[in-house]
Amino acid sequence: MSFDHKPRILFLYGSLRERSYSRLLAEEAARIIEDFGAEVQFFDPRGLPLHGAEPDTHPKVQELRELSLWSEGQVWSSPEMHGNISGLMKTQIDWIPLSIGAIRPTQGRTLAVMQVSGGSQSFNAVNTMRLLGRWMRMFTIPNQSSVAKAYQEFNEDGTMKESAYRDRVVDVMEELYRFTLLLRDQVDDLTDRYSERKAAAAKQIEQAAQKAVQ
Repeated sequence: MSFDHKPRILFLYGSLRERSYSRLLAEEAARIIEDFGAEVQFFDPRGLPLHGAEPDTHPKVQELRELSLWSEGQVWSSPEMHGNISGLMKTQIDWIPLSIGAIRPTQGRTLAVMQVSGGSQSFNAVNTMRLLGRWMRMFTIPNQSSVAKAYQEFNEDGTMKESAYRDRVVDVMEELYRFTLLLRDQVDDLTDRYSERKAAAAKQIEQAAQKAVQ
């Protein structure tokens, strides 16, 4: 297990409301994981265009992708809207491609998922984010956080009230911190795939043949 630098954790949240509970939950989680020893960055989604509405050279898109490349682990925090993640949350994920040339900006990163609800506890949003995390080739940790009636769970200053919900957030951040430390030096071995090695070898043969013709 390598301790040569702090685990780098990126936080994404899914609401632009002034008092966004998905953001407050992310900020609480960030304070907790910083106490464990992580380095934290947030992506501010204000100004991020809808996917496809602007070229991927857009400054906010580039910022998001650079933060994803910087990260070794990520936390996605979304409100549940109409039984699923918010459009803003999906837009952020959509702008992070599976690959940029030979670089995969999410492959091998750890991921923790969290959601807030206005009513009773639900797991629709976290389930969707788990599916997306798997599609993005991330290691989604087993634990997760779902905060029901989120408007009751935060103090006026935005900190989270002591409760079983907050205890679960501590559990999730502790687990994410440990998994990130355990996996980050093993990513190349764990994501080394036969099909990709075969494709790379075929490409090398093709390139060699083209050079021979020239």
